[in-house]
Amino acid sequence: MSERKVLNKYYPPDFDPLKIPRLRLPKDRQYTVRLMAPCNMRCVTCGEYIYKGKKFNARKETVQNEDYLGIKVFRFYIKCPRCLAEVTFKTDPANSDYIVEHGATRNFQALKLAEEAAEREAKEEEEEEKNNPMKLLEKRTKASKQEMDLIEALEDLKDLNKRQANVNFDDMLGRYAAEREAMLQKQEEEDEKFIASVFGKNEGATVKRIVEDSDEDSGEEVPKKPRTTYEKPTDILAEDYSMQSTKTTSQLTASGSSVKSSSSKTALAGLVRPKGSGASGVSGTAPQAPSSSNVAQSAPPSSTGLSLLGMYSASDESSSD
Repeated sequence: MSERKVLNKYYPPDFDPLKIPRLRLPKDRQYTVRLMAPCNMRCVTCGEYIYKGKKFNARKETVQNEDYLGIKVFRFYIKCPRCLAEVTFKTDPANSDYIVEHGATRNFQALKLAEEAAEREAKEEEEEEKNNPMKLLEKRTKASKQEMDLIEALEDLKDLNKRQANVNFDDMLGRYAAEREAMLQKQEEEDEKFIASVFGKNEGATVKRIVEDSDEDSGEEVPKKPRTTYEKPTDILAEDYSMQSTKTTSQLTASGSSVKSSSSKTALAGLVRPKGSGASGVSGTAPQAPSSSNVAQSAPPSSTGLSLLGMYSASDESSSD
């Protein structure tokens, strides 16, 4: 299948370009090209404005017997989009511009007019200098003065460069580092002063704090119980049972000792008598009965030998009667 747009052509092996006849084309032949309007124009026939950048299918030809420094000049033919009148313009290599020749007029251009006026003034000054020697002398004096000013400015720049060339950059860096270190140290001192003023002691004033009395905050240290470790989880139950048994044993021991002390005191109370009493040592009276509190707390006192003898004699007399 052949290509739709053929870009390459086939040349057979036996192709000889010398056999192709040379075409004899006229020098003023025209080519169809696509271009844009180079400037703003107005059609002379219908007055339609053709703006710069509008695209046209134009015919191009080379202008005969006209060039600029070996550069060819080309002419273009376009048609007005409204009335189809023919408009022609050609290139202007001398001014890098275009010249409208026929069928339209170019719109007003202020920049082009200003450039033309400047060129005319420059030409007039040149002519005046050639004809007036005093004007030429003034211009030369002004130019020499300007040159002297430029030389002085250049010398000043050279002196400045020499001064900068003698500068030791290591010393400059050392000074900069020292100044930076001093600045950092000063900042640290200011920070320390601020901290001392906020958290430290106030100068010339004493601050007293009221100590609150509390039972919880006592100075005595509470002894800490040693932490015991258990091999088995059930050891804690055995420990509680042993602690309870020791508590009951200590309570029974304390009660037994109190009973013995009270019984001994009551026995001695029956034997000891005060001196003032007239009764004999052997009497039939019974010892003073203990108080109800003592009876309740302690066991009844044991009977002595004298009391038993008195009780025996009293029983014999009652039986004889």
